[in-house]
Amino acid sequence: MKTKTLILTLFICITTLSVAQETYTYTTRGDQELKLDIYRPSNPRPDHATVVYVFGGGFVVGARNDSMSVKACRILADRGFTAVSIDYRLWLKRMSPDNIKWTKVFDYFDSSIRVATEDCCAALRYLVDNSGQLAIDPSKIILTGNSAGAVTILQTDYCRANSRLEASVLPEGWKPAAVIPYAGAVFETQGKLKYKTPPAPTCFFHGTEDKIVFYKTFHVGKHRLAGASWLAKHRFKKNRYPYWIMRFKGRGHEVAGYLPDTIHEFEAFVNAALAGRVTYYDAKCEDEALKPNKWTKMNIIQLYTR
Repeated sequence: MKTKTLILTLFICITTLSVAQETYTYTTRGDQELKLDIYRPSNPRPDHATVVYVFGGGFVVGARNDSMSVKACRILADRGFTAVSIDYRLWLKRMSPDNIKWTKVFDYFDSSIRVATEDCCAALRYLVDNSGQLAIDPSKIILTGNSAGAVTILQTDYCRANSRLEASVLPEGWKPAAVIPYAGAVFETQGKLKYKTPPAPTCFFHGTEDKIVFYKTFHVGKHRLAGASWLAKHRFKKNRYPYWIMRFKGRGHEVAGYLPDTIHEFEAFVNAALAGRVTYYDAKCEDEALKPNKWTKMNIIQLYTR
């Protein structure tokens, strides 16, 4: 019995130590310390690329060290990437469904996305400023995330390209090597959605039936939430910005969790982007092994009021 216990203990220790993890505080907002976790690969890629992962959860739930974030970062580290999982403020967490006024829904999302983007940019600034100590190449930082995290990384690059206040903390001239959102969108409240300077090479993963983070677009007046399909057609393809889009036919918001299942496509895009290749790819995807989930077919109002 003691021998079995010892073997189990050793197994747990070896499993825990298989991917080195470090935790740092990258900024403080009021009395809240925002942290990031770094997962070091045991067999780094030759280019020593770093992937910054931003969790999802509708700006209400989620954490840098929740099970989905840990799984994603360990998979990335297993593939040779240095993986970084970051905290950000969950602005909508303070709201309850009973207090939400749907006439102000755009204001709620504007505030939620803005503070998440500010925090993402602060984390990136910390990584760049401390790149020597952290053994990170600032020119080879890839952004990825799911759902709210995917919105945050797309918004971060959008604000950077347009010199918006949220991205003002970023080092002058710095740009992500690539942006890879799983069910993401860009939110614009100030008029026409456009990039004043080119975005980073972007690989979109999105379900064609996603009504939580819209696959196409939703807009009222000057407010627009533009998903992967709209961005790919009206901004990236039109302006010849490098992009890939993986359209999962008939799938809803479950695509937000597809990073582990699409790691080979993820790597292929990163390799092309880091090699400086200008590529365009548009694919309709079907995978019977990836089962659909009923809840992911709901719309955004159903999600927040269920």
